[in-house]
Amino acid sequence: MRPVRDRQVHNGPLVIGGGLAGLSAALEAAPRQTLLLTPAPLLQACASAWAQGGLAAALTAADSPGLHARDTEAAGAGLVVPVAARTLTNEGRATVEWLAGLGAPFDRDTAGGFSVSLEAAHSVARVARVGGDGAGRAILSALVAAVRAAPHVRTVENARLRGLLQDAGGRVCGVVVERDGRLTELLASSVILATGGVGGLYAMTTTPAALKGEGLALAALAGAEILDPEFVQFHPTAIDVGLDPAPLATEALRGEGARLIDGTGDFLLGEMSDADLAPRDVVARAVHVARQSGCGAFLDARTAIGAAFPEHFPAVFAACMGAGLDPREAPIPVAAAAHYHMGGIAADADGRTGLEGLFAVGECAATGVHGANRLASNSLLEAATFGRRAGRLAAAGQDEMSGRGAIVGGEVPPDLAPEALRELRQAMTAEAGVIRDGAGLTRLLDLIARLKCSAPAAPPLVAAGLIARAALERRESRGGHYRADFPHSDAAARHSRLRCPPIPRTAAA
Repeated sequence: MRPVRDRQVHNGPLVIGGGLAGLSAALEAAPRQTLLLTPAPLLQACASAWAQGGLAAALTAADSPGLHARDTEAAGAGLVVPVAARTLTNEGRATVEWLAGLGAPFDRDTAGGFSVSLEAAHSVARVARVGGDGAGRAILSALVAAVRAAPHVRTVENARLRGLLQDAGGRVCGVVVERDGRLTELLASSVILATGGVGGLYAMTTTPAALKGEGLALAALAGAEILDPEFVQFHPTAIDVGLDPAPLATEALRGEGARLIDGTGDFLLGEMSDADLAPRDVVARAVHVARQSGCGAFLDARTAIGAAFPEHFPAVFAACMGAGLDPREAPIPVAAAAHYHMGGIAADADGRTGLEGLFAVGECAATGVHGANRLASNSLLEAATFGRRAGRLAAAGQDEMSGRGAIVGGEVPPDLAPEALRELRQAMTAEAGVIRDGAGLTRLLDLIARLKCSAPAAPPLVAAGLIARAALERRESRGGHYRADFPHSDAAARHSRLRCPPIPRTAAA
């Protein structure tokens, strides 16, 4: 641990993270002066930019916010908070129109309306797309341009979050960041965490490897409640060509009729035309079991997409061709990979957490809208919708600059050595992956305890420990959490609510 050398004061909201949630929060905080910190240059190291499928919302006469909410609750396996789901879906169209107004180039139909596609577990087509499979980067690019032009937002790139600062009463009053090897305290009226998920804790992931749950861990160390951390969604069609992270074959391919097959050509989930559009946890387990059995798993788009691949799904096509595979002529080898964290820092639809002064939005938050299994393409909707709400609320709050009193902090937890991180990632995929059991989760917790001897309170270990602990304690299978030794769901659904011992902190000068 190293002492903090500098202290700066920002008289307004502080947003940590440059993905869709963070950018939305920063924009909506106007006219309050807002400081946006990102660990990498904008458009880099954030999962939002990698999203392919699109943004789910009730945009057609055949759909409604109520139907969207019901599909969301059905996918969430009993753990979706109904009021949160209704808040999200009721604001769906407004969110899409807001993004379009900022320049997001959504695909349009011949009448000028939003063109929508069907994805797994949606009862109707409702996913607004951009260029077939380029939604995330196109939407985020529009928001980056808006943020760069916004006079109330100051952006600082390559600033990594290393800790949260609190006053003597426990209110979060700032952060410790590292930039160019130098640690700095930044005091602010409020802090909005938009730090992303936990995919980088897994050896097989579709997300940027830099996303290791560090925001979640630092919030937990500060005393925040962590909700349902065991629920990790594994995408069934990561392109299995030996890359880290693994490229993604969007679910929209299956919505257009592509089929999952094994090495002999048999359908993995049955012959019915919609069999491959089951909830993601079901499809991910089928892919995982097929690979474990030696039969292999492949996504066959030759008939459904064929020659239209370069035009309709350019990102997937480029990923395949870059790996020496032409999806027009051969099935795509796929594997289930860590893709999205349904759990996270317990927060409401406005981003408020149990710690005064701290907001959490996007994938690092658990608002109750995803439950045990996120409905496809609800993630971008949640990031933008709840990010906007948090930005407005944080900006409306009165200044409570805690720099007048004692600040708790001044030290940061250590980093995890590269060798230890590699060992942790392999163990997370093996023991806390698609299929889990008590023995494997116990081995994982033992490994985490051993690694903590050299790096106590290292954020990746804290985040991994919360996932493993909750997974071991949930002795049932539900949604994205599948226990081979407890394959059935309990009659009553319950949430996991965890806290961890706070990191030892000293009063900063």
